[in-house]
Amino acid sequence: MNDTGALVYVVDDDPSAREGVAALLRSAGMMAKTFASAEEFLAAPRPRKPSCLLLDVNLPGLNGLELQRELAKSDVETPIIFLTGHGDIPMTVRAVKAGAVNFLTKPFDDEELLEAIRQCIRSYEEERCCLESEIGDIVGKSPALQHVLERISIVAQAGSTVLLLGETGTGKELLARAVHNLSPRKGRTFVRVNCSAIPSGLVESELFGHEKGAFTGALMQKRGRFELADKGTLFLDEIGDISLDLQPKLLRALQEHEFERLGSTRTIQVDVRLIAATHRDLRGMIRDGKFREDLFYRLNVFPIEVPPLRERHEDIPLLASFFVHKHSKHMGKRIEKIPPETMRELCRWHWPGNVRELENVIERAVILSPGTTLNVPLGELNWNRGAAPVHENVQTFADSEREIILRSLRESNGVIATAAVKLGMKRTTLNSKMRKLQISRNDLFQPASSF
Repeated sequence: MNDTGALVYVVDDDPSAREGVAALLRSAGMMAKTFASAEEFLAAPRPRKPSCLLLDVNLPGLNGLELQRELAKSDVETPIIFLTGHGDIPMTVRAVKAGAVNFLTKPFDDEELLEAIRQCIRSYEEERCCLESEIGDIVGKSPALQHVLERISIVAQAGSTVLLLGETGTGKELLARAVHNLSPRKGRTFVRVNCSAIPSGLVESELFGHEKGAFTGALMQKRGRFELADKGTLFLDEIGDISLDLQPKLLRALQEHEFERLGSTRTIQVDVRLIAATHRDLRGMIRDGKFREDLFYRLNVFPIEVPPLRERHEDIPLLASFFVHKHSKHMGKRIEKIPPETMRELCRWHWPGNVRELENVIERAVILSPGTTLNVPLGELNWNRGAAPVHENVQTFADSEREIILRSLRESNGVIATAAVKLGMKRTTLNSKMRKLQISRNDLFQPASSF
């Protein structure tokens, strides 16, 4: 676990103490945001959750313990370290018993403070790992993916219908399972139906079941997927491929939680949480008369746009390493290294097949690698495409590297030494890269672009 780049909030009414702690944090490669009072902290926008909160006990107005209680009321789970004078220790002990992580008595040693913060960050990351273990094989730290995971965390407990929108191969089924695993229905059944893989004449039977003799070949009664998912979650993948004549029955099942099997007049009631997914433009299909508008609104309760891999290029190294480990273990191999030039090419490709295509390339490479170094047949990325490896709307590796360096410099207020620590490189190396990528101080004041 790495504390480099971690965000720490400091709330202290003493300007010299506040800025001294902030400078210490930045020199250690962390980011710091300071506040002079509890009221200022509560009023300020905080778009990113901090890894740790350093909180002075004796604050004017609302004191540290009272701020801790306010945060607890708002369900803001941020690890807190109290900074206290000798006379404040009894109050701080009560705060620790109420849930604070630790407290340090002023004056404290710099290394003691940094170690306490590192322990706090480790605890925070372990909690995140617990959440990620529920989410499953979803790999990545890009802002685009983190936004999706935040929305999943929000909707999972609600029980509402979720509509996952995105290109094929982006991992919509994994995200659907994440919604289920983070919901109160976790211990129940997760049933998946790929609507595009079932012949159109059999979709109704698959979803709602049939009675014996309902049609030619119906030799016995069959329970449909809605029944199998009772008290659990039903995932309808590629719902845009559902035929227009079946859509009214699907709408009724979603609205009324009831249906009849084919060949039966008996109404069956179910309690099913629905998650749907599609790569199609459903609004366009409505305009073309191919999808019912009322069904769309019933599905579109909580839409989540799943980004294509070309919009989260910073996740490619993580995904590549994950798939190498996964398939090496499965095949009994020990591949320990991905050559830098190979990783550069993987990051340059625009991956029209998204994560699924990347995994297939890595799996094939693992098969072809005789030793401990991954051997990727990079020529196959252009196989039968006749296109340059870099999509015109996608950044090159150099572009991405330039953007990452600029972002680190901005977050470090232009301090090259601090940015170098955040990036895990020497200051001389960072200076060299800045010259190579033509990064000047004027660039720091330009608006940051997104991947």
